[in-house]
Amino acid sequence: MNRRTTFSLDSKTIDRIKQLAAHWHVSQAEVVRRAVERTEQDTLKADEYVLQSLREYREGGGIAREKADEYLQEIYEDRETWRE
Repeated sequence: MNRRTTFSLDSKTIDRIKQLAAHWHVSQAEVVRRAVERTEQDTLKADEYVLQSLREYREGGGIAREKADEYLQEIYEDRETWRE
């Protein structure tokens, strides 16, 4: 490794990192590296899922105007009850 850094973490997080390091038989730094890599992968997958869903929605013709108007009306009415 060619970079060192310092973090301020709460004791619960430190304990969790230590427990994972012991369980996986790796350093605490490796636990953090794996966590960052996994989180990045999960985020990219989630972003791709959203984009793919939007593509499929658009290719499927979207939503009919009447259906959209009904939905917006329902939301408007729900919001009115929240204010009461």
